[in-house]
Amino acid sequence: MEWSPTCATRAYLHTLQLCNNHKIQYGSWRVQEPGSNEFVSALAAGMKAKLIVEVTSCASSSTIALAAAAKQTGGRLVCILPEPSLDELQQVIRTSGLKDQVEFRTEDPSMLLPFYENIDFSLVDCKDDKYTRFLNLLDVNPIRSVVVANNLDGDKKGLQGCVKRKDHGEKVVVRSLKYPIGKGMEVTMISKNGENDEILGFRGHHSRTKNKSKWVAKFDEESGEEHIFRVPQVDLSWN
Repeated sequence: MEWSPTCATRAYLHTLQLCNNHKIQYGSWRVQEPGSNEFVSALAAGMKAKLIVEVTSCASSSTIALAAAAKQTGGRLVCILPEPSLDELQQVIRTSGLKDQVEFRTEDPSMLLPFYENIDFSLVDCKDDKYTRFLNLLDVNPIRSVVVANNLDGDKKGLQGCVKRKDHGEKVVVRSLKYPIGKGMEVTMISKNGENDEILGFRGHHSRTKNKSKWVAKFDEESGEEHIFRVPQVDLSWN
């Protein structure tokens, strides 16, 4: 499956628009550091993820971002969150027109995660003290998948290139890279037989390459205004 720059760009712009709308409507509603939501949305959409799983400790705009990605790929987002945050987030998702893309679950993530197999894209909020356990319970798609550990501040550590699989005989190649996005974000790429060593900037011995951003114009039919967005280009070629 090839990387889709079209899906990535559409998800990026849709997430940017939705987060801006909610910021205007609700003040600074759960808005994280600039760029983090757009990044994960473009990443999930670009890889055409069908099953997306998020474990979050509270209502967060990252759910909007992943739901926007699921809409682009025709996939679904399973959002596992504490019950006190459910009503607020459900209302925001409905307002965003994304309710058909999201399945909300409020049970203990440790009990729920084993039921989801071959996850294409997952995001775990590391604010929860049990985040390491949640990361290790993910059953990732061995052919191609991505795990994002978000809010990795201080001395917190993500997967660091170590992924557990139920089928221990399956050979997978794992690469992890921590980005200075938000409060700290580790992105882990899983692929089969080492066919994607150049994903996420990994070339040779873990060196990174810098890519130019591109500018995208979006016309707002209601206001008649043209908006110009700078979309960061991430090295994610699915060969």
